[in-house]
Amino acid sequence: MFHIMVVEDDKHTSKLMRAILTHAGYEVFSADNGLSALELMDKQHIDLIVLDIMMPQMDGYEFTRQLREVGDMVPILMLTAKQLPDDKVKGFIVGTDDYMVKPANEEEMLLRIKALLRRAKIVSEHKLTIGKISLDYDSFTVTREGESQTLPQKEFYLLYKLLSYPDKIFTRIQLMDEIWGMDSETTDATVNVHVNRLRKKFEHYPEFEIVSIRGIGYKVVKKCE
Repeated sequence: MFHIMVVEDDKHTSKLMRAILTHAGYEVFSADNGLSALELMDKQHIDLIVLDIMMPQMDGYEFTRQLREVGDMVPILMLTAKQLPDDKVKGFIVGTDDYMVKPANEEEMLLRIKALLRRAKIVSEHKLTIGKISLDYDSFTVTREGESQTLPQKEFYLLYKLLSYPDKIFTRIQLMDEIWGMDSETTDATVNVHVNRLRKKFEHYPEFEIVSIRGIGYKVVKKCE
């Protein structure tokens, strides 16, 4: 069972979040500010944090910053009333993984939590298996039935990202930001070139296909396993 910590100073909201997450099958722990959350994490393993921003003693921004500074990469979903673009940007700069504005849709929140937990599991294991294909994050290799290909770093990251989320559509801008970085001068053409190279290298693999979504980006479709 996954352990989720809700860091929220409003007692009503905290109680509601606990009920929603418990009903979804998670074990839930609560803290009412960043300081008490840090203390709880010293005693209890936490798989994911649902975090408010505006709290006494230590707000959500500072809490996230301190965690990331010491290398703790536990997934964080900021759930807050702060809805300005600058608030969201600040959240991602200090290290949050996702950001939702209150009042959040319950179903969407649970789906986002599942996605964050799945991604964290993939990254921690540094391996991804799709049918007979195995991707090793540390060596940039793709292996199928004893045959291995070592990919250039960006090609590997791109393939790993797409295969980690079958049927999820990624825009070209998303892929540019996540694979090459927000400050990169990468263009649409760079993404297209890398996708075409991957298609050529894996065109005979029956497990998946990289599909173009016209005017938007790409997704991977799993064909068989």
